[in-house]
Amino acid sequence: MAFCVFSGGEVYQNHFEPGIYVCARCGYELFSSRAKYSHSSPWPTFTETIHSNSVSKYKERPGALKVLCGKCGNGLGHEFLKDGPGKGQSRF
Repeated sequence: MAFCVFSGGEVYQNHFEPGIYVCARCGYELFSSRAKYSHSSPWPTFTETIHSNSVSKYKERPGALKVLCGKCGNGLGHEFLKDGPGKGQSRF
């Protein structure tokens, strides 16, 4: 499943089949369906990456980190700190 290609209707927002979400540019593994959860965001949402180096991040603004593919640098969106489903969890 290629992640982060938005064309007005995100096809993976409500997709909960088992699998691995990969970078749309290079195919690198980013997130597991086991870390996916339902959220009001129009994007698919995850609590954690599949590998420690799946993504690279930098602070964009308070409470939000810009997230890039850890292999090719493709922009993936944001990590919102302490906005996940559990106490203290982040939301990708």
